[in-house]
Amino acid sequence: MKQKKMTTRFLASASLLVLATGAAQAQAVSCPIKLGGLAPLSAPGTVVGGEAMRDAMKIAEADINAAGGVLGCDIEVVIADTEGLPEKAVAVMEKLITQDGVVAVGGGYHSSVGVASKGVADARGMPVVFAETWNDTITSDKHKFVFRIAPLSSWASATIWQFALTVPGVKKVAILTENTDYGIPASQETAAGLTSGGIDSAVFSVDIGTQDYAGIIERIKAEAPDMIITLVTGEAAYNFTQQAADAGIGPLDLPFVTGQDALESGAYWRNVPDGKHAFVQRIGVPENLFTEKGKAFAAAYKAKTGKADVESYAMEAYDSIAILAQAITEAGGTGGEAIVEALENISHDGTLGRIYFPYGTKKEPSADGKGDEWWHQWPDPALTMIQFSEEGQSSSDAAIVYPDAYKTAEPIFVNQ
Repeated sequence: MKQKKMTTRFLASASLLVLATGAAQAQAVSCPIKLGGLAPLSAPGTVVGGEAMRDAMKIAEADINAAGGVLGCDIEVVIADTEGLPEKAVAVMEKLITQDGVVAVGGGYHSSVGVASKGVADARGMPVVFAETWNDTITSDKHKFVFRIAPLSSWASATIWQFALTVPGVKKVAILTENTDYGIPASQETAAGLTSGGIDSAVFSVDIGTQDYAGIIERIKAEAPDMIITLVTGEAAYNFTQQAADAGIGPLDLPFVTGQDALESGAYWRNVPDGKHAFVQRIGVPENLFTEKGKAFAAAYKAKTGKADVESYAMEAYDSIAILAQAITEAGGTGGEAIVEALENISHDGTLGRIYFPYGTKKEPSADGKGDEWWHQWPDPALTMIQFSEEGQSSSDAAIVYPDAYKTAEPIFVNQ
């Protein structure tokens, strides 16, 4: 490490480094600047997603520090395991704030984590940029300190049901969902959308982390669906998809939307050898259309993880940390109010594109005829449906089949 940076860090830790930018009030800053990073690293949470987010947030830490850090300090991302559980999310948010000394929090995979922990953060004046928590109420509650760069659940669900309406011959859809703050509203939104297009649906609910789907699959088969939509997360989606395939209602048998953790296609194909032709929802554009920052992150992520793919939730996790670092720099300090002010005015060049928040304390969503869920919500994530057309195919190479604006190939509909 360079002697100059070591000296700066030593002096900053021994005293207080006072800096200010623009009109922000000068604040005392202690090095390193700690940011919290929420990720499910234990069951019943989606471990495959949590590990991806953890790796991405640590790459963000390294990139930011290599570029000079923030306000003369390195940053340190303190990773907290939420286990995908609401009660654990509250506990780790409290610990990050009261014991670990973080000044802002990024990450977050499960909606239940966001729903449970957002009030804690807001009450304590802790800025949060949630990365992958979709439930609409996370932003519609209009908490001052809570922001999100993942899509709204209602918006993401619309991509799936609108795609289902394009599938020929579909009159009835079976929806498997998890009994969580993600799964319940997502299944309701999906069922309502299908109904609007004249398609019947039957919803089957399971607890998060369910592994054995034999009973559910028999009930689904009894409904004789023309299509299956999976709204469970993580390894549970792998298990359901393969068990459905073993029972003759998998991706080789029916139009089948599997969980988005199939984007980590190495794990998907190990767990779902009969997963060819499955459809998967993806946030973001294909890799060949990544921004320069996205391409740089993809290279670093693949080198670190050995994966062939870059999952959208990894990119969101990276951006959640990077945008907080920029906000702290522009705030000129680590005070929560100043960080919020910077976030509401930010234009961040992220891996997923330009990130900004058009609605907040300065402009209500209602000013443009939008609902409260657009409060502190990034409005521009791309939402697509991809399809695996070959066994062992990388999700990065899979065709985009919906919507037309991004389509690279026509979908393959089995049993039609």
